[in-house]
Amino acid sequence: MWIDSHCHLDASEFAGRSLILAAEAARMGVSAIVIPAVHRANFVDVMQLSVQSNMCFYALGIHPMFVANSKIEDLDYLRGEIGRLLTNTEQGSRLVAIGEIGLDYFVPALCEAPLREKQEFFYAEQLKIARDFGLPVLLHVRKSQDKILKQLRRISVIGGIAHAFNGSEQQAQQFVQAGFKLGFGGAMTFTRALQIRRLATSLPLSSIVLETDAPDIAPRWCHPGINSPGELVQIGLELAEMRGLEPKELAQQTTLNVLSALPRMAAHYPLR
Repeated sequence: MWIDSHCHLDASEFAGRSLILAAEAARMGVSAIVIPAVHRANFVDVMQLSVQSNMCFYALGIHPMFVANSKIEDLDYLRGEIGRLLTNTEQGSRLVAIGEIGLDYFVPALCEAPLREKQEFFYAEQLKIARDFGLPVLLHVRKSQDKILKQLRRISVIGGIAHAFNGSEQQAQQFVQAGFKLGFGGAMTFTRALQIRRLATSLPLSSIVLETDAPDIAPRWCHPGINSPGELVQIGLELAEMRGLEPKELAQQTTLNVLSALPRMAAHYPLR
């Protein structure tokens, strides 16, 4: 069985078919899906999906690409929601992380002041929330690995997942040393993605988790279409072939890796 460690199952691209797609993924061998929020307005959506499907788990956070339209009060709301949910057995039991948070230095507009500084402020404040509640984080690290790591050294959290990792081997090792797993998905299936494929095959298997980032980062057989959580199995089979492993071995180890990174999931796994 496989775990999709990062899937935006609530996305509008799925046109209300989120639960259908989750059920299809389950029939294909996906046993769990982690749904990160991206802004305050979709906190309820990701929580609701976790209530409606017992294979779904969620994280709450403000994505760096949504920081521009977010308010400082949204950070206070996030902190309050985390405190409330962790005392709510039903809803809070499926909350597994703070996320998706981080920094994006790929989009030019996000790199310009004052938005760059606002990104960094929101990232640091959300790290503090994760630290204070003892939760791991789901990190967005696009073109920002060094700055992400610098803040992690300043604000220590229990670990988590560096999603869609595309840094250097040295940066990968620093994330692993900080207690993080590294997420690999559809980008790894393209032969031209040399650096990602090199990392996916050379890093210790204990440091790798699988993800779709659906509806984004479609694997080569879907590109340029919409990605979905059911594609995780074929993504896993591709990595197994690249590493010369039996698919069952890869599925078991990457599942253990997700549960290690997101320990609140372990109480629900294997799913009943």
